[in-house]
Amino acid sequence: MFLPQEIIRKKRNGDVLSGDEIRFFVSGISDQSISEGQIAALAMAVYFKGMELDERVALTLAMRDSGQVLDWRGLDLSGPVLDKHSTGGVGDLVSLLLGPMIAACGGFVPMISGRGLGHTGGTLDKFDAIPGYNTEPSTELFRKTVREVGVAIIGQTGDLAPADKRLYAIRDVTATVESVAMITGSILSKKLSAGLDALVMDVKVGSGAFMPNLAASRELASSIVDVGNGAGLPTAALLTDMNEPLAPCAGNAIEVRCALDYLSGKHRPARLHQVTMALCSEMLVLGKLAANAAEAESKLMAALNSGRAAEIFGRMIASLGGPADFIEKPERYLPQAALQIAVPAAQNGFIVAIDTRALGMAVVSLGGGRRKPGELLDYAVGITQIAGLGQEVRAGEPLAIVHAQNAQAAALAAQEIQAAFTYGLTAVASNPIIY
Repeated sequence: MFLPQEIIRKKRNGDVLSGDEIRFFVSGISDQSISEGQIAALAMAVYFKGMELDERVALTLAMRDSGQVLDWRGLDLSGPVLDKHSTGGVGDLVSLLLGPMIAACGGFVPMISGRGLGHTGGTLDKFDAIPGYNTEPSTELFRKTVREVGVAIIGQTGDLAPADKRLYAIRDVTATVESVAMITGSILSKKLSAGLDALVMDVKVGSGAFMPNLAASRELASSIVDVGNGAGLPTAALLTDMNEPLAPCAGNAIEVRCALDYLSGKHRPARLHQVTMALCSEMLVLGKLAANAAEAESKLMAALNSGRAAEIFGRMIASLGGPADFIEKPERYLPQAALQIAVPAAQNGFIVAIDTRALGMAVVSLGGGRRKPGELLDYAVGITQIAGLGQEVRAGEPLAIVHAQNAQAAALAAQEIQAAFTYGLTAVASNPIIY
């Protein structure tokens, strides 16, 4: 019999917890037999003392096993079950493209996504901009959509990794979110409970990233890859750039519109395309649907250019309750803001730095993101045509277009956007898109 306070003391002293001790503590998180104070104390001890690889694997598996673990074997799927997870950023709408593209190449993608908090937009919030789309379907509808369409993008149900849900809520209010061991367990317990055959991580680096620098991002990526593989899930990670928005736009309905333009071939922004193709290629190779990156890329381009990926996106939306003709008539369904205002550049010069986080916060101040959990969003607002690093601008030329509901909100957002850009006399060397 274990005592919670002895487990806390052991970790506080920097000792390694056994698998049994971790399983005991996680089951107490689930069944409420361990108090919030004790959970907070262990979280703080882990934050300061860290966890060895075996401890991280044990934590991840215990949180996975705290709830339902999906099993796809009974559905006789014709391909592997694959997924990707991003640590979040601004203009990161890769999930909307990647799911249908992988499905068009023979994979099955049961993607369990999150809502935005802070400066990062959440994938679920983008889908909430589509009338009727159900981000919390029954398990039956979720399984049916994955089987028949090949992809379903939904939210975390209460049945999947419930211990993580309680632990995360306590970490959020006790300044222990940034623990690499606990971030790893939180991400992977949910992904492992989805019954995947392979996972690819997109870990962001830069001014709009959750992790502040390349070393911290690399540490998180290594932890996720090591723990994922240690828990029996083939896992790979890419480190990608978030020193400017991934797509030249941010905001929920606005990013859905950008996704439709990408899938239809109307407009494929270069940075967004490079990251999406790299993640998709990694997934196809890991899932044994392509022998190498070159074969993967040719399959993906065929899926895009034939219209098959766009068609699958439309079928997923219809299957989960959205309009059947959404792909054909998005303007009928997607909300639009009352005003569109150009934000003028303050001076002549080259854009040498962008505070990407500040651009995300400008969307929040427009009403397109949350300051606290549960806040209602305005899906129509956001920013488009965001100028990129290295671009030369003249004073008064537009840095971006603000989509706002009134002149006051537009003026405030314009000030925040102007402050996010730094100018220089010469262009700087561009960051790698994939590190």
